[in-house]
Amino acid sequence: MPITAPDATRMVLVAAVALIDVEGRILLARRPEGKPMAGLWEFPGGKIHAGETPEAALIRELQEELGIDTWASCLAPLTFASHAYEDFHLLMPLFACRKWNGIPRPREGQALKWVRANQLRDYPMPPADLPLIPILRDWLP
Repeated sequence: MPITAPDATRMVLVAAVALIDVEGRILLARRPEGKPMAGLWEFPGGKIHAGETPEAALIRELQEELGIDTWASCLAPLTFASHAYEDFHLLMPLFACRKWNGIPRPREGQALKWVRANQLRDYPMPPADLPLIPILRDWLP
């Protein structure tokens, strides 16, 4: 029998990226005050708009949030998160990206931090992001 979400649960599609610098560190962004889950650290990304691919959403979000440019060919699918929050269900593909133009700068009030994969647990993250940590730790040297 298929597992279905309650009728009241809406599906939210979000794309996220592990930006990996030349030293093998991953960029985390801290959610600014006034947003849901403010103060938690997350992988950059955002909601996928209707008719948009996850790759297109990431290219758009990285430009809007961090002022950097990348290309679909530089976004490697890595894993995904599927998590039931109280009022929605999140489905989030996570991509890895090692190539982009520009220097990531916070453009939406968020703090940024480059972190080694084995240090990700030191940063409080949304529940949906937590299962992604061991995958990144295993994948990166």
